[in-house]
Amino acid sequence: MNILDPQGPIGAAEKTILIDSVGIMLAIVVPTIIAIFAFAFWFRQSNPRATYMPAWAESGRIELVVWSIPTLTVILLGGVAWIGAHELDPGKPVEGTGQAITIQVVSLDWKWLFIYPDQRVATLNTLTVPVGAPLNFQLTSASVMNVFFIPQFGSMIYTMNGMTTRLSLRADEVGTYQGLSAHFSGDGFPDMMFDVHVVPQNEFSDWATKTAHGDNALNADVYQELVKQSVPKDRSVYRLDDPELFLGIATRRIAPGPGPEQTAKIGASDAR
Repeated sequence: MNILDPQGPIGAAEKTILIDSVGIMLAIVVPTIIAIFAFAFWFRQSNPRATYMPAWAESGRIELVVWSIPTLTVILLGGVAWIGAHELDPGKPVEGTGQAITIQVVSLDWKWLFIYPDQRVATLNTLTVPVGAPLNFQLTSASVMNVFFIPQFGSMIYTMNGMTTRLSLRADEVGTYQGLSAHFSGDGFPDMMFDVHVVPQNEFSDWATKTAHGDNALNADVYQELVKQSVPKDRSVYRLDDPELFLGIATRRIAPGPGPEQTAKIGASDAR
């Protein structure tokens, strides 16, 4: 989960902003540290060349330097953040190769449900995506507020009950990565992670077709079990029987989960 090893354009752009921001801030930090040691050395008691000026009041030149450098640094840092934030708008489409994939994400206690409405499949705590394809995420919460984050892809974003947020990403390298919850949500929070499998596009199509014809179905009864507070050990895959399941969750037509109510015993037993 190394954010300095991005595997997509959003993560790479955020890495650039991070490095640029640190470099800009070092323009103040490094000279300040050097000045501390320089002043301490020059104005030491044993230095006879140091001038003692008890009546000295102020210097316009020093004030100009002291205030102008931080001001310019803040302006530059703010400009980098402003431009980067608008360029990396989570809802802004990301270009890619192949057909775009829509993935509906539901944060539960304490697990992640991924729904592929076009492929009519769903997964629990495992996300499979084709390499190079634009990934259009629609996110909501079936319980408390949470945060969806794949560090090497970039752009953590909140999931909130009763509303939908949007996020566009792309994965450029085949491999297995890690996603997580970045917002404390109760006893099972430390285990609220998911696997991200980036596969070739033909392999993704085969996987989706096979899963859509599988015996394991996601329907209202199965969802009512999923919404219960638990930390599942299995990475289940489902055939999606209800294509409007995400809409029902996001609009609260399907009642949300219980939230963090008396969860200590549940979280401890499931963690074992």
